[in-house]
Parts: sequence; structure tokens; C-alpha cells
Amino acid sequence: MGSKNKLRRFKENETFGNVFQPTRDELVNFSFDLKGNWRKDVFKNQNPIVLELGCGKGEYSVALAKKYPDKNFIGIDIKGARFWRGAKTAVEESIPNVAFLRTQIELVDYAFSEHEVDEIWITFPDPQIKYKRTKHRMTNSAFLKRYKKILKPNGVVNLKTDSEFMHGYTLGLLHGEGHKVLYANHNVYKQEGSPEEVTRIQTFYESQYLEQNKAITYIRFKIK
Repeated sequence: MGSKNKLRRFKENETFGNVFQPTRDELVNFSFDLKGNWRKDVFKNQNPIVLELGCGKGEYSVALAKKYPDKNFIGIDIKGARFWRGAKTAVEESIPNVAFLRTQIELVDYAFSEHEVDEIWITFPDPQIKYKRTKHRMTNSAFLKRYKKILKPNGVVNLKTDSEFMHGYTLGLLHGEGHKVLYANHNVYKQEGSPEEVTRIQTFYESQYLEQNKAITYIRFKIK
């Protein structure tokens, strides 16, 4: 994507009522007014809040919002030029129950208050295979602690990935730390009875992976 195109998307994001872009300082200094107030101030309802972390183009968040109008969805990514597509679609199609937050995932517990979130989706994260990158792996122990802070006691996390490494690493960590694995599948498109929202909704990259006959894995779990 050219720099002019990126700049245009950044500027357009600023005009969207469903895009929120706090600075790092606002978040870490606890001056982000939406923390604890997403339902009241953004969605104007008391429905469950579902996050998509690393939402990319935002198509999963938008599709979930259409499928579940009685839930609120927030796509989170640091790359605003990417989720511009999802935000624009939501504006054009008047989808009121989806919003987008531009921030780093490691700051997620600064953007939401304790027990404010009902569910988390992690869709096709970078598996960060190299050892020195493990601190950025989105299902490592440090990230799970952040998610636990903001999730309701009964809240669940969904991991959908084409990386067998990420799938295996996460399962091993969950079992090792005593978290509760509710569902795990190495190939959701080949297994009968896979959850509908896992197979009916696809990201842009997921459809490409499927064309290449890559297996899509899925884990649903609760953090102890």
C-alpha cells in the first residue's frame, strides 16, 4: 500500500464514529475515558463485549457483529490503515454493534476495566516462532494474564490459526498451566460439528490459506 493511500485511510479513520485511537500515554496514565464505559458511551446498551485482537482488515469483527446483533464487537489492531476497511464497511452498512480500537495488544488491559469483556477472539496471529520473539506471542503466559484481568470470570478465549506450531504451543501452555480447554481441533473444516462461527466466517488471509489446502486449527478455552 502506498504512503498516500495510507495517509488517506488514516485521515478517513478520524472521521469515523466507530474508530478510537488513544495515545499510549492516555492509556498508561489512566486518562482513557472509555475504559470501563464502552457499553454506556459507545454502544449505548448492556450487551456482552467481544474483542478481536489483531483484527487486520476487520472482516471477522464485522461478520460477527452482523451474525450476533445482541453482542458488541471491538476489533483491535495497531495498523489503522488495515482496519479502515472494516470500519468503513460498518459505517456504510450502518452496523451499530462494532467498533475499532487502534492500539498495541500488550496495552489491552489499559483500554478495558476489570471484567468488562465477555469473550476474546485471536485470529491468525503471527506465531513468532523465533525464540527471541516469544514475548510477542499472543497466547504466552504474560498475555493470558492481561486477558484474565479484563475478562469476566466465565469469559472465554478463541484462537483460530493456520499455524500448527501456534496451535501446539498454545495447547501445551494451557494444559501445563491448568487452564480449561473447552474445544480443540487441528482441522476445523474437515471435522464435523465444528462451531458455526469458526467455519462460516473467514478472514481475507484465511480464504487464501484454504485455497492452498492449509489446515485451519481452533482452540476455545477459559483462563483459570
